[in-house]
Amino acid sequence: MPEISRRVFGGLVGGGAVTAVAGASTGAEATTPAERPFEARTSGRPGRRPNVLFILGDDLGWADLSSYGSPHIRTPHLDRLAAQGVRFTQAYSGSATCSPTRFSLYTGRFPGRTKGGLAEPIGNRTQGLEPGHPTLASLLRQAGYATALIGKWHCGFLPDYSPTRSGWDEFFGNFGGALEYFSKLGQLGEYDLYEGDAEYKDLRYYTTILTERAVEYVSRDHDRPWLLNLNFTTPHWPWLTEDDAETGAEIAAKLRAGNALGALLHNDGGSVEKYQQMVESLDAAVGRVLTALRRSGQEDDTVVVFASDNGGERFSYQWPLSGAKSELLEGGIRVPTLLRWPARIDGRQVSHEPVYSPDWTATLLELAGARPDPAYPLDGTSLAGYLLRGERLPERDLFWRVRRNRALRRGDWKYYRDADGKDHLYNLAADVREQADLAADRPELLAELKAAWEQVDSGLLPYPAA
Repeated sequence: MPEISRRVFGGLVGGGAVTAVAGASTGAEATTPAERPFEARTSGRPGRRPNVLFILGDDLGWADLSSYGSPHIRTPHLDRLAAQGVRFTQAYSGSATCSPTRFSLYTGRFPGRTKGGLAEPIGNRTQGLEPGHPTLASLLRQAGYATALIGKWHCGFLPDYSPTRSGWDEFFGNFGGALEYFSKLGQLGEYDLYEGDAEYKDLRYYTTILTERAVEYVSRDHDRPWLLNLNFTTPHWPWLTEDDAETGAEIAAKLRAGNALGALLHNDGGSVEKYQQMVESLDAAVGRVLTALRRSGQEDDTVVVFASDNGGERFSYQWPLSGAKSELLEGGIRVPTLLRWPARIDGRQVSHEPVYSPDWTATLLELAGARPDPAYPLDGTSLAGYLLRGERLPERDLFWRVRRNRALRRGDWKYYRDADGKDHLYNLAADVREQADLAADRPELLAELKAAWEQVDSGLLPYPAA
């Protein structure tokens, strides 16, 4: 293997990329050329402003795609998307749970800058994304884009909060964090499938419904560039596939009996095999949408980003990472992330640069020729210079905060405070599994990173008393 930097090696051991870079691969890509380190196509000329298709999986773990090393899940459509663009080995979500990550993506800012972002995650009608706050959608709409959100919103409930109040022209999906895939009963125990702000009745499998809607949207004869946020609930619990209507009915009965969260958590169900089927159904759904995009003639001029909203949980495959959803170890926040833009970016590339959710907001605004609102400065860094002009990403810290954890990444170093209040220091290039705690060996660096975390935290809203 050629000589590589410590940062690159840290990215490679975090997934299935070692074999891919060395010339061998797994699953659907076994006979295809190996990835090469990312290099911008600097000779490209600016063209029309791109469409944006941003696809989120829900609780999809770091290595749940075959292109990231899953030994048992096959994701040929997402692997093909990776092969047509860039696969990121060190990409992160903005937080460790659903709602705050979505706040960071929609606003481009740390979740703790808004009251609604303090909920981890949102679970009642009093919390939400204030309609007056600028979002990716509202800023792109001001720049002439059509905007739509299909799928899971999870940034507040009616009557006060809705995508249509925060910059999206169209909304079709669910407001809450989880629902039973057939009955559409959600976390508040109520029916939760809407078109705009009106209930929409459809008792088929939810992933199928969202896929049909997304196919219809990208297939339209659009007269201006568009943004589509496509937010699947797959593979979030409850653990149901299209063949599990009977199990779904049992869960729905429990929901109607008043045990909403307990029923949706589905602690008495699921399996590794069922989870595999859910991820593979997500892959097939994405494949259908991408096929429709290609047939529409818009593929070259559409930026497609695929990511997860946070790390995986019960049945997810995340080796070699430690931790899972809800915590700030790598397994809770490092997520599979793919980017494709045929008009400007070459395929079969891999990037080992650390990036996270707020960066995509800044990036997409720049690509679309839109400007952030100066009253609400972004916390993310635009990747456009890196992706299109061959510029180095500026040195910056990646910051995370949840009630029980804190974390900050600077280069290869990560400061982490666990739920017991103990501080840790890890070198991710040498120890992506976060097992070799160097806090005692590097006290000055620990203190420096801790102070940097506290400086950012001092500018955020405090958590309300528990």
